[in-house]
Amino acid sequence: MGWRTILISQHAKISLETGNLVIQTNSDRYHTPVRDIDVLLIQTLQAVITTAAVAALSEVHAKIIFTGRDGQPISETTGCYPNSRTAALVCSQVNWEKSRIENLWTRIVAAKLNNQIEVAKLVGASTVGLSDEVDKLELNDATNREATVARQYFPLLFGKGFSRSDLVPVNSALNYGYSILLSLIDRSIVSRGYLTCFGIHHISTENSFNLGSDLMEPFRPIIDFWVSQQKINDLTPDIKFGLARLLEVNMVFNGKQEILSNAVDRYVAVCLHYLSGETDQVRIEVEVPNEVSDHAINDYV
Repeated sequence: MGWRTILISQHAKISLETGNLVIQTNSDRYHTPVRDIDVLLIQTLQAVITTAAVAALSEVHAKIIFTGRDGQPISETTGCYPNSRTAALVCSQVNWEKSRIENLWTRIVAAKLNNQIEVAKLVGASTVGLSDEVDKLELNDATNREATVARQYFPLLFGKGFSRSDLVPVNSALNYGYSILLSLIDRSIVSRGYLTCFGIHHISTENSFNLGSDLMEPFRPIIDFWVSQQKINDLTPDIKFGLARLLEVNMVFNGKQEILSNAVDRYVAVCLHYLSGETDQVRIEVEVPNEVSDHAINDYV
């Protein structure tokens, strides 16, 4: 699995040449080994990519994410037949034990809520109300503390009266960051042979990424914190670039420091091993980094 995130924001042709991804713009020509690429984010409608480049990136399980006319991620590549997918593996996913599903979802929600509290502390907000709700968390979040906390949490970050349903630039930025995060989670799920459409909490028949939507929850507050620290009047290229750079931010997962994209992959493995009965223990400790590392810089074309 690669480590490099590449963003395309201007007119360019993306092709393959002797194992390298070649990006030709009006003024420059860039070469990057395909094996080094983790995510290729094409955030312009003025770029073209060859089928050879798409195939090569798919072979190394790199994600290609495309944005639409509104600048939001609109589609992504997903390998159809990973080497690890078998009928037995898919069958085991469909028959995951209910007790394991409920226990994992409880831990996922707890990790998310604790990180939301940490973000609220980082922005200087009172967390008493949030902590009271976390203390009421039950198995499988039967009383939906997740939604109750969200109604208090977002106004603490973005102002009284703020709602996630508002058509404002802040929500566009949050959605953009969440979409990139979801693509990473989905890539890790698919690379291990599992189906993204079969979730443990999200069960919409219209959502092809139910499982990814479930597993991404503890990492969402990292996006929230970054957006809360910006002055966002519009979803500009700089904001998109900053959100994509978060993939390489230094953070701590389960006591080990690593970049976010690697932490996501290890976290997905932990969850899937537990759901599949390969282990009886599951540890989810996602720490919110309090700043973006100076080393979190990738290629920007």
